[in-house]
Amino acid sequence: MKPKKSPAVSFEFFPPNTEAMEETLWQSIKRLADLGPRFVSVTYGADGSTRERTHAAVARIIDETKLTPAPHLTCIDASRGEIDDIAREYWDMGVRHLVALRGDAPKGSGPYKPNADGYAYACDLVAGLRKIGDFDISVAAYPEVHPDAPGADFDLDNLKRKLDAGANRAITQFFFDTDTFLQFRDRCGQAGIESAIVPGILPITRFPQLERFASMCGASVPDWLRERFDGLDDDAETRQMIAASVAIEQVRRLQSEGIEDFHFYTLNRSELTYAICHALGVRAGQAAT
Repeated sequence: MKPKKSPAVSFEFFPPNTEAMEETLWQSIKRLADLGPRFVSVTYGADGSTRERTHAAVARIIDETKLTPAPHLTCIDASRGEIDDIAREYWDMGVRHLVALRGDAPKGSGPYKPNADGYAYACDLVAGLRKIGDFDISVAAYPEVHPDAPGADFDLDNLKRKLDAGANRAITQFFFDTDTFLQFRDRCGQAGIESAIVPGILPITRFPQLERFASMCGASVPDWLRERFDGLDDDAETRQMIAASVAIEQVRRLQSEGIEDFHFYTLNRSELTYAICHALGVRAGQAAT
């Protein structure tokens, strides 16, 4: 019997801002590197505030690991020329993967407004990056609709524009209702989208933090999920076991529906992501595909 092909995985990290956080990040990177991810993305502050730290993290990944870094680039607070220069610098460093995002307006600045001299939206950013180099480009997708979108059809059309502009795949915002993702995938197919729609998986480390993230990005938190974590505020060990159980159920269901790629929002921690990948059949020492 031919062994079942293990899925492809990718991981997201954020640039640390303290020595302790940096130590945690690099411990996590080193452990998860053994799983042979397709790439590891490094986030970028909504207002460009982490630009230098993102660059430094990417440089260290290149220098000290065999991983493929995929830094985020956004349209926020930069002209086209500035963004093009950053992209060229990444290319010169050997970076060939990018995550292209519109980005969110800085806190307190009101609704997003395009920079008059910049890339207005992610589809424009993707098109601009395509002129600079043959990057592998990921963009964002929202199974439960982007908070700024007037409706699901508008949001889907926007996703199609990004992919038509030259993006290679879409990575979704995290979700916990698996049927919602599967219905979204079906709608993408009906809209003529043939690119991979990669589910974004968020292992739950702290439930209040999860609810805060969800409220910011428009993701729903099902009642059944709240019930599983109810009463565990002071029981970190049981929380971690429940978190692993929830995510493993989710990824196994997705795998049974033909999903072969997964993107993990690690929050710079390795324990839960490593366990979930193990349950998926991803083992240390395997080559990225």
